This record gives sequence, structure tokens and C-alpha cells, in this order.
Amino acid sequence: MSNLRSNIVSWLGRKYFSRIQKNGFDLSKMSFLPDATLAPLRRDGLDPVADLSRTRAKEPISKIWLPFGINAWLVTGYDETKAVLGKAKGFSSDFTNLAERNIGVAPQQNPGGLGFSDPPTHTRLRRLLTPEFTMRRLSRLTPRIHSIVEERLDEMATAEGPVDLVQAFALPIPALVICELLGVPYEDRDDFQRHSTARFDLFSGANASFGAMSDSLTYLHGIVRKQREEPGDGLLGMLVKEHGDELDDQELAGLADGVLTGGLETTASMLALGTLVLLQAPEHFAAIRDQDDVVDQFVEELLRYLTVVQVAFPRFAREDMEIAGTRISTGDLVLCSLSGANRDEKLGPDMERVDPYRQAPSHLAFGHGIHRCIGAELAKMELRAAYPALVRRFPEMRLAVPAEKLSFRKLSIVYGVEELPVLLR
Repeated sequence: MSNLRSNIVSWLGRKYFSRIQKNGFDLSKMSFLPDATLAPLRRDGLDPVADLSRTRAKEPISKIWLPFGINAWLVTGYDETKAVLGKAKGFSSDFTNLAERNIGVAPQQNPGGLGFSDPPTHTRLRRLLTPEFTMRRLSRLTPRIHSIVEERLDEMATAEGPVDLVQAFALPIPALVICELLGVPYEDRDDFQRHSTARFDLFSGANASFGAMSDSLTYLHGIVRKQREEPGDGLLGMLVKEHGDELDDQELAGLADGVLTGGLETTASMLALGTLVLLQAPEHFAAIRDQDDVVDQFVEELLRYLTVVQVAFPRFAREDMEIAGTRISTGDLVLCSLSGANRDEKLGPDMERVDPYRQAPSHLAFGHGIHRCIGAELAKMELRAAYPALVRRFPEMRLAVPAEKLSFRKLSIVYGVEELPVLLR
């Protein structure tokens, strides 16, 4: 079993940054898109680009230009973002809104699940999933999460020279946890990993991202068929056993894909970027290493400060409305910048700085309203286990390259660092 896991992690490290290349709408070649349009997907190191804060201060709901004749708005203010995300009856997140607007996305590429659905479908699906994501039910994963973290640390301890923390630590932890949660058989985990990346990176084009979703769903349909025949003890098996007559295979695959989408790339990015924060601030490193009572609130602060999911799922106005004095018309597309909203001074002073002792404000890193990430508590369990274990095992850990040499994603819904080389001793 240990050899299989080593093979999985080795394969994952080789494949993690491969990019799916397909013809389609390629943002990297559309230099005519104005900075205001691309600003929510760009950063300066760990910080949102300065244009985003300037826009928020001047106009927290601002008009942006998009192709295909779409009338679009960018929301960067905290209160305004919360208002949009909380207005479920006024906005639609249904995938057909994208497919109908001729942006190179076909209806059959609909990933399903919670993120791209509206009530009553969304309500029914979330009701089926919610019991499995309560703290009581998730607590059964606690020992396994700690075991996975320790296994990764043991593996890292055998390395000579620099270690890429992304490949060795940040990505394998949430990947293996999600496998445990879903009940994916060990022999299927190679395929599970292969179909779990590239979907958030728009630098290769929007069509490539949706193509990655389609590939993932094709694979997950196979997993669902196996679970129908012989339900296991994981989330998919539970859904088949308890709600199999209420869910078709498309819905089951979509729910599994949503768990994969929400819990792998995002938590991996948080683990890598959060570690980078600790490596650049020795006082924070020491606090997490030495003070158990700081860990919980520091995790919340890192979630706010980093906000790796940079924008929420696109919303389309169902009706004419006014939000914070701005008139939004039926059919308008609204993009909420979560990274911009979480740096809003309305949350408190000095939001551009990370503070492990800050009394965490109500951040929007997991979204808000009916589409708030259902796996938020699981992600926080992983972060609370991983950060202190890492710095306590390797108290002399440091960057192996100058920080300015690190390569970050250029245009991505989920922000992250490509590699994080560290010296452990």
C-alpha cells in the first residue's frame, strides 16, 4: 500500500502543472481586454493588484468590458459582494447562462453539482450533501487527516536537498483526504488525480478549463457506476445507499466533481501560500509553532488574507435591481471579487496585512449565502492539522530560492504558486 501511495504522489508531482491545450477563447491572447477586466484574476505576489483596491475605493460596483456583448459588472466592496452573493432569488448561477451566451462553452460541458445550479435543484442536492459535512460527521476523518499529514512529513524528512512543498505536501494532503471522503478505491486514485487539475487556469483558455471539467465528469461517471454496483463507506456510497433513487448518475457525478473542485486545488493552494506567509514572517512561524491557541484564528486570518478563490461563480441578474445605488439590469453578468472584498477596510483596519492575533472578521473566502462552500469545515480541519505539524517537524525550514524568484499563476480563478522549494534543515 505504501508503494502505491508513493507512486501516486510521484505521478502527481510530475503531472500537477501540465496544462490542457485546446482551441477556444484564450484569455492569454486577448491583450485588448482592459486591466479592469483582468484585475480580479491577477496579483502582485500574495496581494491583489493595486488597481483592485483603487477600484473598490472609488466604485465598489464598477462596469467592466467583456466580449460577446455581455453587459458585466465587477463587485469589489465587502458589503456589496455580500449583498450579491446573498441575493439568491435575484441572481442565477445556472450553467445554461454561460452556454447560451456563445462563449465557446457547450451545454454538454455542464459540470452539474451545486456551484452551477439554482433552486430548487440546488436546494435538493445540498440537502442530500449537508449531513455528511457537519462537524459531527467530519470528525471521523480527523485521525486520517493527521495520519496523512504525518505520512507526508515522514516522506519529506528522507529527502536530501531542497523539497518542493507543493508536490510533497500541499497537494497530496487534500487529494488523499478527498479520496477518503468520496470513498474512491485505492486502485482508482491515479485516475482521480489525473482528472483533478487545470480546470481553474484560464491562461490556457476558457474552453480548456471546461474541457478539463468534461474529462473529470467522464471519469467520475465510471466511479459512480462502480458505486451503484457495490456501494462503499464513503460519501458516494452513502448517497447511493440512502438516496440512490433520488439521484441519477449525472447528478452523482456532478456532486462528486463539486467536492473535488471545492476541496483539492483550493486547499492545496492555501497550504502552499500559507506556508509561504509563515516563511516570510518568522514571528508568525514561531506563533504557530509554539502557541496552540493561535492556530484556529490564524487559519481564519490566512483564509481572509490569501482568498485563493479569487472570484465567485458568475451570477446573472434575473430581474432589474439596485445594489448600493447601482442599477443592474435583467441578464447582466455580475462577478464578485472575493479577494478584493476580503481586503476592504470596512472589515477593520490594516486589512492589507496578515495578523495571527486578529479577531477574525466574517470573511468571504468560502463565499456567502446558499452557494457558500459546503466543504469549508473540512478545509479548515486540514489547515489546522497541517500548518503546526509542518513547522514543528521542521523548525529550521526556509525558502531555498529568493522569494522574488517564485512563479505564481498569471490568470487563474484559484490563485497559487507553481513551486515552493524549501530547505528543511
